[in-house]
Amino acid sequence: MKIQMYSVRPDEQAAIQNWADLHQATITTTPEPLTEATVDLAQGSDAVIPAQHGAITAPVYQKLATLGIKIISLRITGYDIIDFASAQANQIQVTNVPAYSPRSVAEEALTHTMLLLRHLKETQTRMVQGDFSWGGLEAFEIHNLTVGVLGAGKIGGTVARIFKALGARVIAHDLVQRPELADTLTYVSFSELLTQSDVLTIHTNLTQATTKMIDAAALQQMKTTALLINCARGPIVDLTALQAALDAGMIAGAGLDTIEAETGIFGVDLRGQDHDLRQVNDLLARPNVSVSPHIGFYTDQAVKNMVETALNDAEMLFQGRSCEHLVTGD
Repeated sequence: MKIQMYSVRPDEQAAIQNWADLHQATITTTPEPLTEATVDLAQGSDAVIPAQHGAITAPVYQKLATLGIKIISLRITGYDIIDFASAQANQIQVTNVPAYSPRSVAEEALTHTMLLLRHLKETQTRMVQGDFSWGGLEAFEIHNLTVGVLGAGKIGGTVARIFKALGARVIAHDLVQRPELADTLTYVSFSELLTQSDVLTIHTNLTQATTKMIDAAALQQMKTTALLINCARGPIVDLTALQAALDAGMIAGAGLDTIEAETGIFGVDLRGQDHDLRQVNDLLARPNVSVSPHIGFYTDQAVKNMVETALNDAEMLFQGRSCEHLVTGD
């Protein structure tokens, strides 16, 4: 079997090579994303494995079909980059990695939460300036708070268990209620989630229904002392509305591992380049906002799992076997 992998980072190469050796496969890689300009690199391959934030456009599927490639195995969770109509029209099957390491993102959400609760960003800024005073830095203890989880799937469920173990009351809103979380959280309506949460952490998929789910109206329902954490997908939160809410003191702060329009920014070294970073710089300048460049997934275990799962899925489909990670966009 021959596979072309796109957007490959150096840290993925060891896992790729180990899998290729074990499965006697030929794998070629490129650091470039899968686009009209790079799709020809897949000539002679049986499957392509991308991992990117930019959309895979209609002409790419047509070209893949021309090359005889019927498998796109994403090594990421989000599949909003896929044009499913084009994939289906060209008889291309698509898989994703639904749970590469729930702990990786869950621990990132906890990190942002604790950084904000303890005012560590503001504290460090003051200390660099020689101010070691305590004014305005009094913190909340997590065991006295209600943590709300938007989307209690594999990652959200892991988040819930972590906060529960720290003594917090945990509530959640999800279309699917998981009985195995009955001893960990209480399911509530979306409105109740907004009004009751001291910390609201997002772990739902990005769909048409969840795009800008946290908008101005939602932010108005939150406590003025609440924190908003987004380690899921950027467009779930209306960034302009969030900035306005922070300006008005409608919520206390935000921890963001992902934002709208991060493509071309997060994951890229932009030093010395002319790039519009006004929105990002606005967030970075705020003492009550913590930002990381979409690295919630980025742990040694998660990287290994994402590579191996995507490769395993591609091999299963190539061999005509069923694969539980097929996605259709429905």
